[in-house]
Amino acid sequence: MPQLLVRNLEPIIVDRLKERARLHGVAVEEEHRRILREVCLQPIQAVSLIDFLRNHDNAAASGVELDLERSRETESRPLNL
Repeated sequence: MPQLLVRNLEPIIVDRLKERARLHGVAVEEEHRRILREVCLQPIQAVSLIDFLRNHDNAAASGVELDLERSRETESRPLNL
């Protein structure tokens, strides 16, 4: 079975993972597997750039201002992938 090694995690992440494992009565490794399964086995939802930038929880776009009405017009153009 494949293995995954995650390096350079913030200590708070490790502490929270250990706490979740303790609360669920499982080993830290099992809790990690459960989290990965829960997130990775869900369907991936495409998000438009406009919706991504409009999301107030998105720290990367906190200072971005857009004319969203004009942007929506050009967003509907087909992509040449």
